[in-house]
Amino acid sequence: MKVLVVYYSMYGHTLALAKAVAEGARRVANVEVMLRRVQEFEAVDEKINENDAARQVQDQQQDIPICTVDDLRAADGVVLGSPTRYGNMTAQMKQLIDSTSALWLKGEMEGKPAGVFTSTASTHGGQETTLLTMMVPLLHLGMLIVGVPYSTPGMIHTEARGGTPYGATTIAGGQGELQPKPEDLEIAKVLGQRVAEITVKVRS
Repeated sequence: MKVLVVYYSMYGHTLALAKAVAEGARRVANVEVMLRRVQEFEAVDEKINENDAARQVQDQQQDIPICTVDDLRAADGVVLGSPTRYGNMTAQMKQLIDSTSALWLKGEMEGKPAGVFTSTASTHGGQETTLLTMMVPLLHLGMLIVGVPYSTPGMIHTEARGGTPYGATTIAGGQGELQPKPEDLEIAKVLGQRVAEITVKVRS
């Protein structure tokens, strides 16, 4: 079984969640994890080259392949991660999803489990709206949405950190100065494991 973890990350927070999701998926026997990043826009690449922090994060990702439609086609389960942009996914992630019309026409994504994760600058910066709106095109593709149950350790809290039933999350800070807390990464691992487990059950 193949589980695809595909993400977009400019400052490294979503990348950290993606690696945790992949680690969780690898806990499941007979699952091959494919970690992929989405294509960056040329105009944004130019701005990244002028920002030391963003350029360092970009350099860390050079060995991670860019996701293709064939990767989506080959996957039995998919987990997508994107930082928020005004309560929605990034345009880079949306571009990947918008390129799947051939898969949609043939129903090639139907019945595949899918999960989502995100990072935001602030506590109320659009974590839940980003995750919910990311689910909409996945439902159009016929995918089966997998969330995070409240039985997961660390889900019920009043701290300034991530963790929603819709998917794994973390808070990056207004200047990207924060890093995902251990609890956020553990919830991301649970999301990856749940998607992998359900993928094995549904697609076997």
